Amino acid sequence: MRSKLFLLAISITFAPQLFAAGWINLFNGKNLDGWTQRTGNAKYYVTDGCIVGQMIAPGNGTNSFLCTTKEYDNFILEFDVKADPRMNTGAQFRSAFATNTVSFESSGTNKTVPPGYVYGYQVEVDTDLKGKTWTGGIYDEHRRRNYLVPSGGQTNAEGKAFTALNRQITKTNDWNHIRLEAVGDHIKTYLNGVLRADIHDSMSTKGFFGLQVHNSKNTNDNGALVFYKNIRLQKVSPKPEAPELTPNTLTEKEIKADWKLLWDGKTTDGWRSAKSEEFPTESWVIKDGELCVTNDNGGESAVGGDIITRNSYSNFDLSVDFKITPGANSGIKIFVQPDLSAVTPAGVATNVGSAIGLEYQILDDERHPDAKLGVNGDRTLGSLYDLMPASKNKKPNFIGEWNTARIVSRGNHVDYYLNGEKILSFTRGSKAFRAAVAASKFKDIPNFGEWPDGHILLQEHGSEAVFRNIKIRELN
Repeated sequence: MRSKLFLLAISITFAPQLFAAGWINLFNGKNLDGWTQRTGNAKYYVTDGCIVGQMIAPGNGTNSFLCTTKEYDNFILEFDVKADPRMNTGAQFRSAFATNTVSFESSGTNKTVPPGYVYGYQVEVDTDLKGKTWTGGIYDEHRRRNYLVPSGGQTNAEGKAFTALNRQITKTNDWNHIRLEAVGDHIKTYLNGVLRADIHDSMSTKGFFGLQVHNSKNTNDNGALVFYKNIRLQKVSPKPEAPELTPNTLTEKEIKADWKLLWDGKTTDGWRSAKSEEFPTESWVIKDGELCVTNDNGGESAVGGDIITRNSYSNFDLSVDFKITPGANSGIKIFVQPDLSAVTPAGVATNVGSAIGLEYQILDDERHPDAKLGVNGDRTLGSLYDLMPASKNKKPNFIGEWNTARIVSRGNHVDYYLNGEKILSFTRGSKAFRAAVAASKFKDIPNFGEWPDGHILLQEHGSEAVFRNIKIRELN
């Protein structure tokens, strides 16, 4: 293993390039055609369009695997799984069955897999097993490398953090969605739309899929069931990419185009609190080239508060990378007027709340209740908050991955972009804009959003969010 959870590849990486063939169903919903059981004494059968694995405990000492008869190398795999909390299960990938002794080298040590065992990578599935829940982690079956993600034991910091996040996003006794990307040596997993593992490993590059039912000696586990459905695969083609650029730096092309960094990646220079000339002593942390707002239990600018640029801007092209956690709420504001009082949801002036400006909403639309409020989705990711909704065709990256917000303001016209695609356009002072303001909580703020210039703001909303590559190009 060359990198751990969420570690971005610095070397040449591979990105999924979809074949025109589209998705392939690995399970027909009716029978186990295309599948074969390799080991163990668990029972596998089909019911109600699901593959069911039933634990027989005490077992015969060997894990059970229902495996595809075909092998696959580079792919995206998706499936839904519902598992009894007693169940230790998962999906093997790029795996094999040892008909003879298999020798391999790991960490400079020669190791072997004896005949009669399945070995290879596994996407872990456990909803609440022995105090941990590592669904979406990566285990190396029978090659004695144990867990690749999270690495180490369940009581270490990485293991505890993995469980803590999974407890937020796992649906206990319900269906959970797993996505697996294996392209070249790059392996990524997602649980319910949240990135859980991102590693580079080349121990095996091809193999079958296998649905595991773990062996158990405990008779209380007898009869525990796991259900799999919607098992589909999309073949992809590895395509080399250029190395990722060093964060918080400008390319020669950007320098020639007059781009400037708004944040240097190291200090608080150029930024201050929206409520004072000092930078907040709480809620904001600079770590590893990232500007992080911490989780303070959901309050809107209630602890450290928002931060704003010391300078004001009018015509500009602004670019900001951001990454959020499940259920997060934050935002980027332009034309911020720090001398105006914040307002409550009812539009009443208040001393506690976010500074006044035009907001590019940053939100986990799936989990945060604000996404269901407002009008026509005008509080969802990429929207002009509480005023105009972003396009429903927007394409955010998964939770835990970087997105890029871009805001272009020229005169009164403003465009919002997400990951390179325009998702909203509006004109400050237009009839449509003023009508939206009149129907919002900002209705009693004179000339709301029509100021000639203002500060740029990053919001503290009590949720964990991360920013980097904050850059601006002033326009004529």
